[in-house]
Amino acid sequence: MKKSELTFTAILVPLDLLLVFLASLTAHSLRFGVFAELRPAILLIPWNDYLLFSAGMSGLFIVIFALAGLYNASGPRRLRIELSRIFLASSTGIMAVIAAIFFRHELFASRFIILAAWLISIAYVSLGRIAVRLFQRRLLAAGIGAHRVALIGRDTKVADFLALQFERTPGLGYAIAGRFSGFDAATAAELEQLKKDDNLDEIMVADLDRESMADLLAFAQSRHLGFKYVADPLSLASRNVEIGTIAELPMVEIKGTRLDGWGRIFKRIFDVLAALILIILLSPVMLLAAVAIVLDSGFPILFRKLDDGTTVTRIGEGGRPFPYFKFRSMRPGTHGMRYNELADRDARKGGPLVKIKDDPRVTRVGKFIRRFSIDELPELFLVLGGQMSLVGPRPHLPEEVAKYQDHHRRVLTIKPGITGMAQVSGRADLTFEDEVKLDTFYIENWSPWLDLLILAKTPLVVFGRKGAY
Repeated sequence: MKKSELTFTAILVPLDLLLVFLASLTAHSLRFGVFAELRPAILLIPWNDYLLFSAGMSGLFIVIFALAGLYNASGPRRLRIELSRIFLASSTGIMAVIAAIFFRHELFASRFIILAAWLISIAYVSLGRIAVRLFQRRLLAAGIGAHRVALIGRDTKVADFLALQFERTPGLGYAIAGRFSGFDAATAAELEQLKKDDNLDEIMVADLDRESMADLLAFAQSRHLGFKYVADPLSLASRNVEIGTIAELPMVEIKGTRLDGWGRIFKRIFDVLAALILIILLSPVMLLAAVAIVLDSGFPILFRKLDDGTTVTRIGEGGRPFPYFKFRSMRPGTHGMRYNELADRDARKGGPLVKIKDDPRVTRVGKFIRRFSIDELPELFLVLGGQMSLVGPRPHLPEEVAKYQDHHRRVLTIKPGITGMAQVSGRADLTFEDEVKLDTFYIENWSPWLDLLILAKTPLVVFGRKGAY
């Protein structure tokens, strides 16, 4: 999902909350303003009480809207379907309000306000959604936020139809980056170049044989590209399949992760709040660690520069590098020894990662802070900055990621984490392949509860010292 789509998805909740609240105020204004002389009110409602009740009602509506699927980040659905869901959700919400009034009959007994608030909320929210759609389509027509797609398939009629529709209707949000009749080494090279030049967001398949489709899906997932194909009896196995229509054609999208749309927004909000709390709680520990490092081996406190003075980087979401730092646990200027003098001590020979057991470069304080993962606490600031998440696959060095096989690159689908499924399931005792399998499972089966479970298990694993070296 592109950032522009994620932004529009995030805007809907505060927008709906505001519109429902305004609908309640409009209903009150009509009853005690415009229509007050036609039929005098029997019971005047204290303004402060009404504001509180309206705020609570608005929050209730948002919860019902969410349960009705109005905030699912599944791309644009038909307007008729969205408006019908707004009607049904608003009707459910007003029934809940009526039930609340029944149990708190002292609040007010105006049937007009109830009826007006119901109808006005439907109108306001519907108009709000239409306005958001129109604005989004204007941006798409201007080329802002459009998905750049590669059309691939033997069925040229379907591909021609899609290309024509995308050209005629820019509001659909798709722009053709390239067209290919099949998938082979030459096509893969061209797609790779388009991705490298940041000119490709997803692959759309009109028709391919089963083997080529499977190869293309693996290619797309390893390069973090979206993948859609025109609905067909093909039965490619995937946990995250979504069916919709594009240009009136049935289209199937295979998603790389459940962590998209509101899942991504929720995870980001949780990361920021939890990281702030942890930084405050653990600041004494970090301060003591910094002092101990200086007393033991001098400056620098943080490991953020390589031996040649360049900035330390790790590979993050989508294969993009980001500046990385943590508490220094080794003697300065010894990073490169892992590939030279200490190469024979590599505990993970044959794989892309390098892990030196009984590492002579580690200082006395370094051994302690590594044992309890204190060296990684500064990563909380990277979580605040958005480069990392609390939970996710661990970030690896560029030279390690360069040795990944295609299926290994699935772990780059999401932001790297301070802790993750692999870290609470064996840490350094796992083989790299096992680590990738666990991280892939996390990516495909993400949920807020899974994050909480991993976070709860992390201290137990850290203090159990399993696999730490």
